[in-house]
Amino acid sequence: MIGNIILLGPPGSGKGTQAKLLAERLKIPHISTGDILRAAKGTELGDRAAEYMNRGELVPDTVLIAMIEDRLSQQDCAAGCILDGYPRTIPQADALSEILTELNREIKTVLDIEVPDDRLITRLSARRVCACGATYQLTFNPPQLEGVCDLCGGALYQRDDDTEESVRNRLLVYKRETQPLIDYYRSQGLLVAIDGSGGITEIADEIYRAVS
Repeated sequence: MIGNIILLGPPGSGKGTQAKLLAERLKIPHISTGDILRAAKGTELGDRAAEYMNRGELVPDTVLIAMIEDRLSQQDCAAGCILDGYPRTIPQADALSEILTELNREIKTVLDIEVPDDRLITRLSARRVCACGATYQLTFNPPQLEGVCDLCGGALYQRDDDTEESVRNRLLVYKRETQPLIDYYRSQGLLVAIDGSGGITEIADEIYRAVS
């Protein structure tokens, strides 16, 4: 059995990209809270979650934990999964531990992708997006024509939360909320720090070595 792997990382660390790459490499599901919420649309739990999101509120732990439990109980997670975006708090981590214990499973590794703040600020402030969903990075993944989407020809723009000031605030919030979780898993001997300042392939190889 491969086991369950948690990926932590600040905004701009490439955590989502690395989670997908690792899931493909290990042949186990990549599970993000966003995907779970979208997949639950139309279900009882999904409708409850939507009520909070439609009001601009956070989905309560009781609802989110129930959705995580339902997802982890599915057969494709029997050999393990990559958890991306969950847990975010100590209570959520405790709940995850209880869920896995009931399923006779455990957490194999918690990977913490570390990137210096100045590099994260540079990465995110250089990000441009298109209404079609395409994303570009002006430094290492620019569009063919400046300000124009390669896919649809639409105008590219910078998200409000990608300005330097917004990125700095996002990083402060992440550190404040996630540091207790990092300490929590470090105390259990599960945390492995990953240098996230290199290229995508280089980081992916380091992550793979850490879980092999």
